[in-house]
Amino acid sequence: MLPDAGAIPLFCGRKEEKLISFNLGRLVMTRGVNDQVAENEAFAKFVMSSLTRHRRGDWGNLSDEDKQENELSLKEGFRLLSAYEAEGLPKIWIITEADRSATTILFPDEY
Repeated sequence: MLPDAGAIPLFCGRKEEKLISFNLGRLVMTRGVNDQVAENEAFAKFVMSSLTRHRRGDWGNLSDEDKQENELSLKEGFRLLSAYEAEGLPKIWIITEADRSATTILFPDEY
């Protein structure tokens, strides 16, 4: 389990450099993700870079519709979902709860 990340304003990687700020809450990962992180350094780095992208508002491999839903969720305080893929590594999802109490890293089949 990772410590509470708090709210830190970040600049989004888009051209307009929009400031994004949301609390990740307590950072947790499922047992399956944890086991892969412990066994595979490349996967561990992928998870950390994906978490950084999520926090910056880069929602990863989502449809445009789902990305727009996340943008609305930032404004309205709804749940945030990101999906990330990398060559040779399992796909992960990152979900930040609507109340921003927790962010979970999981495999899609663990949902």
